[in-house]
Amino acid sequence: MNILCIGGGPAGLYFSLLMKKQNPAHQITIVERNRAYDTFGWGVVFSDQTLGNLVNADEQTARSILQSFNHWDDIDTHFKGQVVTSGGHGFCGIGRKRLLNILQERCEELDVKLVFETDVTDDQALALEYDADLVIACDGLNSRVRTRYAQSYQPDIDTRKCRFVWLGTKKLFSAFTFAFEETEHGWFQAHAYQYDGDTATFIVETPEETWEKAGIDKMNQEEAIAFCEKLFAKYLDGNALMSNATHLRGSANWIKFPRIICKNWVHWNQLNGIRVPVVLMGDAAHTAHFSIGSGTKLALEDAIELARSFEKHGTKGMDAVLEAYQDLRSIEVLKIQSAARNSMEWFENVQRYTAMEAPQFAYSMLTRSQRLSHENLRVRDAAYVRSFEHWIAEQAYAKAGLPVPRTKTEIPPMLTPYKLRDVVLKNRIVVSPMAQYSATDGVAGDYHLVHLGSRAMGGAGLVFAEMTCVSADARITPACPGLYAPEHTQAWKRIVDFVHANTDARIAIQLGHAGAKGSTCVAWEGTDQPLKEGNWPLVSASEQEYLPGISQRARAVTTADMQRIQNDFVQASKAAEEAGFDWLELHCAHGYLLSSFISPLTNQREDEYGGSLENRCRFPLQVFAALRAAWPAQKPISVRISAHDWVEGGITPDDAVAIARLFKAAGADMIDCSSGQVSKQEKPVYGRMFQTPFADRIRNEAHIPTIAVGAIFEADHANSIIAAGRADLCAIARPHLADPAWTLHEAARLGFADMPWPKQYVAGKMQLERNLERERQVAAASAGLTPQQVAAKLLEG
Repeated sequence: MNILCIGGGPAGLYFSLLMKKQNPAHQITIVERNRAYDTFGWGVVFSDQTLGNLVNADEQTARSILQSFNHWDDIDTHFKGQVVTSGGHGFCGIGRKRLLNILQERCEELDVKLVFETDVTDDQALALEYDADLVIACDGLNSRVRTRYAQSYQPDIDTRKCRFVWLGTKKLFSAFTFAFEETEHGWFQAHAYQYDGDTATFIVETPEETWEKAGIDKMNQEEAIAFCEKLFAKYLDGNALMSNATHLRGSANWIKFPRIICKNWVHWNQLNGIRVPVVLMGDAAHTAHFSIGSGTKLALEDAIELARSFEKHGTKGMDAVLEAYQDLRSIEVLKIQSAARNSMEWFENVQRYTAMEAPQFAYSMLTRSQRLSHENLRVRDAAYVRSFEHWIAEQAYAKAGLPVPRTKTEIPPMLTPYKLRDVVLKNRIVVSPMAQYSATDGVAGDYHLVHLGSRAMGGAGLVFAEMTCVSADARITPACPGLYAPEHTQAWKRIVDFVHANTDARIAIQLGHAGAKGSTCVAWEGTDQPLKEGNWPLVSASEQEYLPGISQRARAVTTADMQRIQNDFVQASKAAEEAGFDWLELHCAHGYLLSSFISPLTNQREDEYGGSLENRCRFPLQVFAALRAAWPAQKPISVRISAHDWVEGGITPDDAVAIARLFKAAGADMIDCSSGQVSKQEKPVYGRMFQTPFADRIRNEAHIPTIAVGAIFEADHANSIIAAGRADLCAIARPHLADPAWTLHEAARLGFADMPWPKQYVAGKMQLERNLERERQVAAASAGLTPQQVAAKLLEG
């Protein structure tokens, strides 16, 4: 092929040398606007894993790069006068100029044609000049090619909130260093790392609002550098900060990060009657925030994958090659971009976490991307994790008013106690309220005794009964439980008494009113489908059908309805206290009645209960206030909210923080942070722990404890969430359906043997530990053996 690369950055250079290695007959030309062996930038960072990919792709190039790297394992986090060090991270730094020079030299060795000092304004004309069969567009963040063919590529460019500047210094850092400094204008942070024998990159970042308040937007380069030198003087040891962008005037070298995602990476041109693809690569196709150091990594791995696709699928034609490339590579890029987004948003919101003490702040920073979890950190630096777990346990037991128990191993964060009002939970694991559709006339029976009792015996600190309805017409289905008749109270008391007599778990009731989502079939007969007969009238904040054209139409509640419903909630709370529940939760989420008031999607009222967010929250807050007055002062009340409607025009995470503040002011003790189920038009973005960011924001901005829910299914998830201060409790739903003893089993897998186990599970726990030990023995004995040899040994016993 004749291959033309527009842009001589890492992606174009590396792809060219790999393709030339693959087939020396390829005629490859790289066109670069800068001069030969000239570039801008300081250092770039790779992980050890990325280095392994480079070795596999081209060992000779990798060897040259490795010889030029500065390697380190530690991360130092400086915050509030303390430094927290964690090790085992495995980073390498290299000067960007040195990296490009190595790649340029390797291209020249392989007879790739390099054309410098040529600014490409017309890619089609250049493609015709070189008779190109393939055009690679790696012309950077501000890609002209991407702009020209935007209709094909469909780029989504999100310019972010922080201003940052790339600087350098002769101060040498022994670790990747993050430094956080508070000023009268707000917080600034520095990302610093050494990349060669005498130079380090020093990035300074701050929200644009803080940048403007500090007046940097009106400073020239010298003044801004002097400001940064003074702010971070204690880290520089008298060394200056240096700029390599002196050609830019004023504050132009302080930029905002553009997050770029392209739906498609390939555009096809017709040139002289031939279809010629133009393939985006590197920053032209996608960007990942510098806080996880992945921009150059992505560019090089793009090059590796495209070259590999030609090797695997080249005989099938260009379309097959490029389709395979984008299908595979886009998924890997999306993973990195997702992690980078999490990391970027953490740094954009440093203020959110500054109430934390240094150990937890540093842990939160380390795990910000959600790629690095609690157990990942343990593998990297077990001593650091042990020390941090000890610190977390000390804090937790002190707040609970309990002495730290003597244990052989440190206590995992999820197994530390938690106190709210006078209720002490033995650990941070919650069995979520999950509708079971198994009540008869609102009465919870033997099914509920077994369902809730077994999970209370399974080790969780708090077990929630499913949404329990405050009146017969408040039920979701005829099979939902209630608390509006004496027989309901007695049925619940039987279950609560069993939990209290046989376990050390606490048990909670969630009170709710289905609103427009009521009078429906049980799930296995048609979720959200109206009953075939026996429907009851429905009410909502405004007239609506939950499923347009299918659901029964709910009428708008009147003020008389509101008073009756409020009284129903109060009576139900009194019944819950009579039944002995330890904890009460008010359900204001998922499109049920109280949620329908809060969301603008379902509240079109024009009275004092509609319009502004404060007005929309008025009735739910009135109900809450009445509950708080009726419920014992020593027992907590949490509130479940939908923190995101996932529909344009609905509740947003910003709104959720405001809603949490309103409930906090009314006396709420905790916010249970769910999302969605308000409208069938919703488009949630799923993933592991996908709702945890809502709990994080509410906890650390509204300063009220939270429960994290949603796709939390491993102890590692829960430990990471609790340790990082993203939530105070973790609610686990589906895993508890599959395994009532989820908490006990996860604790055993962690090797934590000192948890206070219920006596009924001691024998089972011992057997589980024996099984786990047998698995470890088999694994150890199997090292280096073939699967057949392992099978033979297993047969031998």
